[in-house]
Amino acid sequence: MTETITDIEITAPWGERHLLGLEHLSAQQILTILNLADRFHELTEGASKKLQVLNGTVVANLFFENSTRTKTSFNIAARRLGADTVDFSASRSSLSKGETFVDTALTIEAMGVDLVVCRHRTPGAPHLLARKLKAGVLNAGDGTHEHPTQALLDMLTIRQRLGRIEGLTVALVGDIRHSRVARSNIHGLLKLGAKVIVCGPATLVPKAIAKLGVEIAYNLDEILPRVDCVNLLRVQFERQRGAFFPSIAEYAHLFGMNGERIRKGKENLLVLAPGPINRGVELTPEVADGPNSAILTQVSNGLLIRMACLYLLAKKVGKS
Repeated sequence: MTETITDIEITAPWGERHLLGLEHLSAQQILTILNLADRFHELTEGASKKLQVLNGTVVANLFFENSTRTKTSFNIAARRLGADTVDFSASRSSLSKGETFVDTALTIEAMGVDLVVCRHRTPGAPHLLARKLKAGVLNAGDGTHEHPTQALLDMLTIRQRLGRIEGLTVALVGDIRHSRVARSNIHGLLKLGAKVIVCGPATLVPKAIAKLGVEIAYNLDEILPRVDCVNLLRVQFERQRGAFFPSIAEYAHLFGMNGERIRKGKENLLVLAPGPINRGVELTPEVADGPNSAILTQVSNGLLIRMACLYLLAKKVGKS
């Protein structure tokens, strides 16, 4: 008979009631999440087996922006831990009747919710909830600010495939200006000792981002030979106001990853993409489905990272 696991001891540094971004986490706290995700991989046989470590915990998914991967991943992650989930749909809520964002969250919390996963188009929205709610708040993406769990799953994938993060060179390629994924990756990767290059059209790479400690490049072919991992960010047409490059065809020609560019890179060049991917724009099918790609591994690792984050916050609010 299989032993039922009801608790996992956390001895590494954490101490946070909320996970709002990676900017203010220490390297040790980031490693605590990555290491716990690895532990959950062992205990759940790759997130396919359920645990009972969050029985009695209620997780509310408050998504005020459309999402497939992140919302589904948080749902499955919570249930893999034994938690109950509540799904919120903005289009079918009292927001349409004039109720405020905060009042909506307070109402749902009053129903016995312990953890709130929030995605919102406005930067800082989860931070506002963290000040208003007793529940733990986890940022699932706030405008162009941060998307911490995506960056964490990216880092977990890099560590699994390349054996380390420290000393590697990682290129974030594409729409840096509008990318919350880029900002979270920059904070996390730099803290763990990687070198980060941001690359894209000059119109989509704000010069001010150099203040974060990254190298700026505008020519993908020039940097590829010294890059260990390339993370191809989606062109976020829905956030853009105006024309940032002449055409999609030109963008794909200059910054899309294809077979020719793969051959210019290192032999074991790791290709990541946060998704949803635009085949033929950020990367070709040959690359997306090729041996250098870890896109589906990222999806699987998303479950493990979100399990780790939910568990850490539940421990902090005393619901494990």
